[in-house]
Formats: sequence, structure tokens, C-alpha cells
Amino acid sequence: MAKVYFIGAGPGDPELLTLKGKRIIDSSDVIIYAGSLVNAAILEGCKEDAKIYNSASMNLDEVLEVTVNAINEGKDVARVHTGDPSIYGAIREQIDPLEEKGVECEVIPGVSSFTASAAAMKKEFTLPNVSQTVICTRMEGRTPVPEEESLEKLASHKASMAIFLSVGMINKVIEKLTIHYPVTTPVAVVQRATWPDQKIVLGTLENIAEKVADENITKQAQILVGNFLGDEYELSKLYDKSFTHMFREGK
Repeated sequence: MAKVYFIGAGPGDPELLTLKGKRIIDSSDVIIYAGSLVNAAILEGCKEDAKIYNSASMNLDEVLEVTVNAINEGKDVARVHTGDPSIYGAIREQIDPLEEKGVECEVIPGVSSFTASAAAMKKEFTLPNVSQTVICTRMEGRTPVPEEESLEKLASHKASMAIFLSVGMINKVIEKLTIHYPVTTPVAVVQRATWPDQKIVLGTLENIAEKVADENITKQAQILVGNFLGDEYELSKLYDKSFTHMFREGK
């Protein structure tokens, strides 16, 4: 029976596509990919007769029409999203109507831009005695944010934070964050993580907006905030030689 696979293509580097995602893209009869964000190199190796659609110029009804028509013809569909489809992937609005029609769907996770951005800097969101929580969020724009999830309320936790889809409003972001974070809090803005033209801008809440403006970064960037970007932290218990766990006796 034909099936629709929602595949996370990762942040940009085609080698960060999972083995399963690559296998399904290469074997699918129809591929619909988010061409405005997904690296087209992930299509290399697909079937010569595969029908390929760039969803950047399609609306939801058009995507669903292509998908349902393919399924009715017994063809597998690879619906390829950027990053991980479960984070700002707009997949529910596709999966729900498809499943109502009896179409089988499967989601294949991918590397998210927020983890790719941390990896690009060799940083860890969850440092002992610094932060054990990561908040993934966005500024309110044309898509609203629930009032209880406003940026200033989330900032009150002073946890590690990854802010999506908001670099074009960075001055407003900083205004809301500094209600709770000290202005000396480190910030990183990572544009197009893992792409050949990746750009990393480092600063603090006090100066990052100016630095981002100087670099002309207005889209496709993560804003990472928190003391996890600094250099002060405790060692983990996991590898502490005095710490005993089920696989090792402490000394």
C-alpha cells in the first residue's frame, strides 16, 4: 500500500539527512520538498522517473492534491521538510486531512537547526550547574504565540533558549529578554547552520542586535541565548571517577 513519508532533511548539510530518510527519498515515486529551505542536493540519487515538486510555490491544497493523486496511483510520496518536521514543520495540517482520507503517513525525524547551531559552536545546551532546560520558541509575528508563552514569560526561567524565526525582529527579542536576563548574558546568532555559507555572530544581549545588523542577517538564523555559551560549568557526574552507576563502580 502506498504511503506518505514526512522526512526531516536536516538544517542544510545533505550528509545530515538520516539513512532512512535518504533511502526513502531515493525510492519514492513522488517527492515534494520545501525548496526555499531544503538543500536540493538531497535529491541526488532519486529515481530517474520520480516526479519532483518544490512546495515553496505551492499552497496547502495543492500539496494535498498532488499527494492524494499519487497515493491513488499507488505511488509512495516523500514529503521533505527542513530541519526536524516536528518543530515548526506545519505537518499536522497535512497529516490530519490525509489520514481522514485513509492515507497512511509516517514521520521520519531530522536534525533541527537549533541543535545544528549548537554543534557548529561545539556548545552544549545542558551544562551541569548552568542549565538543565532548553526552551525552543519564537517571537510573535504573523503567527501568534499563546499569551502564556510570551518571550518575556519564558525568559523568566533564565534557561538555555533557542529562538526560531525571529532574527528579523531581533531588537524586539532583546527588549523582551532583558526583562529577566542580565544584559551581559551571552548570545549567538547562527545563520544557515551547516551550509557552506554558515555565519556565526557572538555577543551579549547588550550588543548582539548591532552585530547582527552589521552582518546583514535578517532571516534563516537561530538566536541562542544563555550562560551555556560561556565557559563556567561543573563536570558531569556521568564520567566522575568517584560516581557509581549500573555500568561502573566509582573509585
